[in-house]
Amino acid sequence: MITRLFLAHPRSVGESYGEHAATAARFGVTMMVGGAACIVHAVLPFLFVRTASDSVKRLYAQMMARQPAFAEKTPAFRQPEWQLDYEI
Repeated sequence: MITRLFLAHPRSVGESYGEHAATAARFGVTMMVGGAACIVHAVLPFLFVRTASDSVKRLYAQMMARQPAFAEKTPAFRQPEWQLDYEI
């Protein structure tokens, strides 16, 4: 039961429990900081103009790099069809 609850998923992605916890915590903090920047930007649009967009792009690139099938591909946000007229 303990193995299934706490170790099965980290092992499925090739990490120990501690490695997975550190990675997940880092991703979570990055999302919280990006989200907070978005909220401030909503009220004061001249602040944190690209912070949230850059955070999402960085997390996406890191997530794809962790998956062997996607590691060699160009991130979607760098492909022409994904270029936006605006960024948050």
